[in-house]
Amino acid sequence: MASTNFRPLHDRVVVKRVESEEKTKGGIIIPDTAKEKPAEGEIIAVGSGVRDDQGKLVPLDVKVGDRVLFGKWSGTEVKLDGVDLLIMKEADIMGVIG
Repeated sequence: MASTNFRPLHDRVVVKRVESEEKTKGGIIIPDTAKEKPAEGEIIAVGSGVRDDQGKLVPLDVKVGDRVLFGKWSGTEVKLDGVDLLIMKEADIMGVIG
């Protein structure tokens, strides 16, 4: 992703979904058409932050490389450099894993 020229603005982040499991714990193989899109991903890029009432820049709580959980319908799906990504606001992120 370092080769792209895309930089999110303000409180937006770029997230790459993590691949979901192809088998259940019981060993049943899940076909692509039945898989749900994972609500877990890795932060690829972050915006500079938002300005508070006094005009001071408040940086985001997440950083590049963080693994995060987000809502099922969060963000806008885009394809950059042939990679499927999500652009969402930091508020759409429920939490950081690990």
